[in-house]
Amino acid sequence: MADTFSFNVNSDDLKKRSDHIKMGIHQAPARSLLYATGQVSNPEDMKKPFIAICNSYVEIIPGHVHLRELADVAKQAIRDAGGIPFEFNTIGVDDGIAMGHLGMRYSLPSRELIADSAETVITAHWFDGVFFLPNCDKITPGMIMASLRCNVPSVFVSGGPMKAGLDPQGKATTLSSMFEAVGAFKSGLMTEDEFLEMEQNACPTCGSCAGMFTANSMNTLMEIMGIALPFNGTALAVSDERRDLIRDGAKQLMRMVKENVKPRDLITKEALDDAMALDMAMGGSTNTVLHVLSIAHEAGIDYNQADINEIAKKVPYLSKIAPSSKWAMEDVHKAGGVPAIINELIRMGGILHPDRMTVTGKTLRENVADHEILNDEIIRKFDVNPYSKQGGLSILYGNLAPKGSVIKAGGVDPSIKTFTGEAIVFNSEQDAVDAIDAGKIHAGHVVIIRYEGPKGGPGMPEMLGPTSAITGMGLGKEVALVTDGRFSGASRGISVGHVSPEAADDGPIALVADGDQITIDLTNRTMHLHVDADELDQRHQQLKPFVPKIRKGWMARYQALVTSANTGAVLKGADELFPN
Repeated sequence: MADTFSFNVNSDDLKKRSDHIKMGIHQAPARSLLYATGQVSNPEDMKKPFIAICNSYVEIIPGHVHLRELADVAKQAIRDAGGIPFEFNTIGVDDGIAMGHLGMRYSLPSRELIADSAETVITAHWFDGVFFLPNCDKITPGMIMASLRCNVPSVFVSGGPMKAGLDPQGKATTLSSMFEAVGAFKSGLMTEDEFLEMEQNACPTCGSCAGMFTANSMNTLMEIMGIALPFNGTALAVSDERRDLIRDGAKQLMRMVKENVKPRDLITKEALDDAMALDMAMGGSTNTVLHVLSIAHEAGIDYNQADINEIAKKVPYLSKIAPSSKWAMEDVHKAGGVPAIINELIRMGGILHPDRMTVTGKTLRENVADHEILNDEIIRKFDVNPYSKQGGLSILYGNLAPKGSVIKAGGVDPSIKTFTGEAIVFNSEQDAVDAIDAGKIHAGHVVIIRYEGPKGGPGMPEMLGPTSAITGMGLGKEVALVTDGRFSGASRGISVGHVSPEAADDGPIALVADGDQITIDLTNRTMHLHVDADELDQRHQQLKPFVPKIRKGWMARYQALVTSANTGAVLKGADELFPN
C-alpha cells in the first residue's frame, strides 16, 4: 500500500486545471454554484484539487450494484489526501441480461456513449484528476477511451469479480455454466430441478462474472497497462482488499495530480503489446481485441490487428480460467493473481516491457517483483507445463476474412487443430437460434451468422446464446460458428467472430451459401472458403444492397458512423468525415 499522501493546501506551487472555473473575480458566480453543491465549504477548499469520480453505478448490473458504496470509500480517501471529490455517473448495459434480443445491439455502441459522456463532464468542469470506477462489459474500455481523450491524471479501480457459484453436484459455476445449462436442459441432459437450482446459485454475489470473460479480461489488462493497481483484476468485489485498493488508488491519484502523470504517459505502444501478451497468457475474451484497438485509436497509436498474432506466437498459455476450465477469478487470486503471471512472463525475457512506469509510481517490474506463483496447477510455469506454447487468442485471415477475424483458441478443445465443415447460413442471430432449437444443426456444420457486424447488427451483438446452446448439446467439437458479430468472453468452442469486412460492407461472408465447404486452420491461423473466385464474383453481382435495420434514434447515427471490427469498431473521426 502507498504511503499516506496529502496536499499542502496553502501551497501555490501547483497550477491546477480547476483554476479555470474557480479562480478570479469573473468566476465568482461559478464559486457560488460550487458552494451550492455542498462539496466545497470555504475558500480554503477552493485551493484544493478538484477530483472527479467517474462512477458507473447501475442497479440492474450485478457487477455495479456495489459501486455507490465504493465511491463513498473513494470520496473519503480523496478528502483525506487533500482533494475535493465530485461524483458523476455513466450509463451501462449488462451483456448477460441484454443477450439474445434487441438490447444486445446497444452493448458495444454504449462504449462510445460512455466515453463521450465522461469526456463531456471532465472537460466541461476542468477537473484536476479522475478516479474511474468501472467494472463490466463496455464500461471499462469506454472509460479508458475517455481518459485518453481528456488526458487528465487518472487512476482506475474496478469493482472486482463475484464469487463463483455452485451447481447441484457442488462444482463451481459461472454465468457461462448457466448459458450452457440451457442447451443441456433442452437436450434432456439436465433435470428441471437441477436447472432451477443452478439458475438461483450460479451468480451468488455482486461483482463481474466470475470467469475470464470480457469484464475480468479488461480489468486484468489494466494492471499490466499500468493504469490500475496490482490485483485490480482478481480481488473479489465483496472483499476488504477491494476497499483497500480503492483507498490506495485515491492516494496514488493525488500524487499523480501533483506530478502531472497522465494516461498518455502510461498507455504506450509497449503497454498495449504487454496487454495483449497478458491476454494471451490468460486466454482472455476476444472482445479485448476490439477494445485494445479502440484504446490505441484514442491514444493516437498505430496498432495493427495483425501484430497480435506475432505476440501470440511467443507467449505461452499459462492460466486457463473459466469458461475454458473449472477455475474462477478467485482461484487465480489465491494462486498469486495477475502479478504472479506478469512476473512469470518477465522471467521469460523478451516478452514484456517491464520498465514502464505505472500508477503506483513504480515500474511494472517493481510492482510484481515479490509476487510468486502459489499454485502451479492454476498458474503454470512457462518452462515446465504451459497449457500451450502459444497464446489463447488468434487472428485468422483468408478469403473469408481478408481483414481478419478472431478466435479464442484457448477455448477450443486441444485436439482440434483444423476443422472443415459444411456451411449452414443465417442472416440473423435469431434465425440461427431457431434452427438450433429445432434440431437443424448437426455435426460437421459451420454455422454462418451474418449481417450482425458493427454496421449490420447494428452494434455487433454477442453470440453467447448460440455458442452455449451448441456446447450444451454436446456439439462443441463437432460444430463451428463463424460470424461478423462477436462473442462473449464466456463463449468457447470453435467460434470465429469479428469477420472483416462484415456482410453489410460487402464482405465475402455475405457471399457464403448453404453447403459451401469452409476450413478453419488454427495452426496456420487461416480461414478459407472453398469456392472459386469466378463463382464468388457471380454471387457478388447478384448481392442485394444492405438496408439499415434502424432508421431513428442514436443507433441510426451509430450505424452511419461506425467502422469495421478490424479497426476496433470505433466511430469515424473528423479526418474521415471532413477529408478536405
